[in-house]
Amino acid sequence: MNISIRLKIKSLYNGLSSTEQRIANYILENPNAVAYHSISDLSSELHVAGSTLFQFAKKLGYSGFKEFKMAILLQENEFSSTSIHETIQDDDNFLTIAQKVFDSNTKSLNDTKKMLQLDKLQAAANMIANSKTLYFFGVGGSEIVAQDAYHKFLRSPISVHHSTDYHMQIMEASLLTQQDCAICISHTGNAKETIKIAEKVKEVGAKVIVITSHASSPLAKLGDSVFISISEEIEFHSEALSSRIAQLSILDSLYVISMFMNKEKAKETLSKVRASISEIKQI
Repeated sequence: MNISIRLKIKSLYNGLSSTEQRIANYILENPNAVAYHSISDLSSELHVAGSTLFQFAKKLGYSGFKEFKMAILLQENEFSSTSIHETIQDDDNFLTIAQKVFDSNTKSLNDTKKMLQLDKLQAAANMIANSKTLYFFGVGGSEIVAQDAYHKFLRSPISVHHSTDYHMQIMEASLLTQQDCAICISHTGNAKETIKIAEKVKEVGAKVIVITSHASSPLAKLGDSVFISISEEIEFHSEALSSRIAQLSILDSLYVISMFMNKEKAKETLSKVRASISEIKQI
């Protein structure tokens, strides 16, 4: 599946220069103007060199600005539906606010789904399946996501590990082997602690799967397989909260894929887990 221009821009946005972010904002807000005007007209409008616009198009994966403009025309519907939710207003009642939060989360899920690619899912699934032990790493809000993933994968036949304390995580990362795999989670991809963990994992030759919202982040560059979660921000509801929903869904997908890859053992493990839990449930 081809990734839309809008989603490419969102995934790369934090790694763009201030000039490139200004170009990105203009494209997102005025796609028709970009599609129907020449590069010289746009460079005058934005007060940037034509070569800067050309390089921006190249950064998004296009051969030049002409191909970029053609892609905008072909993706007209994608641009017209960029704002599913409205900004929360002071006079919104509680129900309207809640509905807008749901709309924001739904949009993040739909956008992240569009970013998924078969080859990356296959690569990550094989890394997980072939690992001696699968480790989950994250700090702050991302640690919650890592803990949820650990809780899920405990039901699988895969040996898994997770520590909540950062010092424990960095110690564990240094002890991984080439037969192990680590899933490193960070919304920004700039968390120094998680970057340090990923670097340690790479040093010992273990595989690194990265889940982040920013494709050009330092953490993303360390991943053997990288998944991008697209997030939306509304007032008092940060991108990090929105990305968490998308990241949980990516991990859910990897869990289900892993279980299907080894159905018989997965059923056996799941049966044992369910049996142990049933013993402590009240009748």
